[in-house]
Amino acid sequence: MIKKCSSHGFFRGEACSCGDAGTIILTDEQTERLGRFISGALRHFPDDLGLAMNQHGWVDVDVLIDAMRTRYKWSNKEKLFSIIESDEKGRYELKGNKIRARYGHSVDVDLDYPENTLPRLYYGASREEVDILLEKGIKPMKQRYVHLSTSIEKANEVAKIHTDDPVLLVINAELARNDGVTMLSATENIVLSEEIPPQYLGLLQD
Repeated sequence: MIKKCSSHGFFRGEACSCGDAGTIILTDEQTERLGRFISGALRHFPDDLGLAMNQHGWVDVDVLIDAMRTRYKWSNKEKLFSIIESDEKGRYELKGNKIRARYGHSVDVDLDYPENTLPRLYYGASREEVDILLEKGIKPMKQRYVHLSTSIEKANEVAKIHTDDPVLLVINAELARNDGVTMLSATENIVLSEEIPPQYLGLLQD
């Protein structure tokens, strides 16, 4: 559930870091339902909801709230902001009266983040697909961008969502960048790229 602390704002869990029990803003069920709606609206089907998304993925906050309230009468601006501000993964970004998803798009957007400067990045795969990736490179499948991790720990964490025994690939990001491969820093943990050719990939050695 999501609660609100009078001193520190929105948080998830039983109590704020200061110990305040807070007041309930969204129940667990409401958090899941509204979270899925926002994710779908900003990543996958904005047109279906009448959201005019620009080329960089931004939509108007008020229009999104109107779409939310059409589906969930109990939703409002405070509940939208409670989901965004308490999200530990930083899935969403606000700028003025505009909002967008930072990553995870299947719609065609051109995100305008700064270029990655880390020398190495990581990607987790199943043992069944790793040989194909090493041969053909990493390409977006159902998403607009390939999602790379900035640390071994994060790559492993993401991969374990899909496979119990992940294999980690290391990307020579410095060489790729020097060769003109664009990689965008979406968050502290996630870098986005349209494609990573195979010559920049290798198995992470234990």
